[in-house]
Amino acid sequence: MNINVVALVAYLAATYLVCGIPFGKIIARAKGVDIQSVGSGNIGTTNVAREIGKGAAAATLLLDAGKGALATSLAGAIFPLWVTGGAPVDPQAPAAGLVGLVMLAAVCGHIFSPFLGFHGGKGIAVGVGSLLGFAWPVGLIELGIFFVIAFATKRVSAGSVTVAGIVGIVLALFYGPNLGQDLIVEAAGLVVVWAHRSNIKKLIHGQEKAFSFHKAGDAPAPDDSGVGGTK
Repeated sequence: MNINVVALVAYLAATYLVCGIPFGKIIARAKGVDIQSVGSGNIGTTNVAREIGKGAAAATLLLDAGKGALATSLAGAIFPLWVTGGAPVDPQAPAAGLVGLVMLAAVCGHIFSPFLGFHGGKGIAVGVGSLLGFAWPVGLIELGIFFVIAFATKRVSAGSVTVAGIVGIVLALFYGPNLGQDLIVEAAGLVVVWAHRSNIKKLIHGQEKAFSFHKAGDAPAPDDSGVGGTK
């Protein structure tokens, strides 16, 4: 298999930039709120839900997941034409690790957004979206695990950390081992776990807030955990 390195690097760079678009911040700004200065300071769905409401949160979730899904699904379609010299890039193919790199670029773009001084969200929505765009059965399994844990604990972060931490294992169990792909996808998951490091500390000490939606008429909650996209 011959790999067009220039085309691959260009695609990864484009993925990083597109997935760095901070939709949560943009949507919140349209509502008159600087999402990085309220609540946890995070630009993701959970903080948007807590500080603005369901509609803004749904839009943030769909756009963040959508940019990841677009990146990997498009890669699966065009890599055989532009990058791998005709070799398939489905989850069981040798070249699947290249789409794993796209998933990693998407997650890193969101967490280390070049538009926010290399701060950003925590990567779970864009990560699951990336997985759905490439290996949708595994993406659905991960979503199922997430919802079970999040509802059982009433802590979104508990579900997020769990599914991110096991994503490479679930992929290998479903499709069979494909070492390069599995390791790269697991690396993307571990970046998401790292982004949740403050949540993990709070979970350990029983200080993590239960999930709730912002109610109409409520003022945004004061920031009790510092300001910044990595909180």
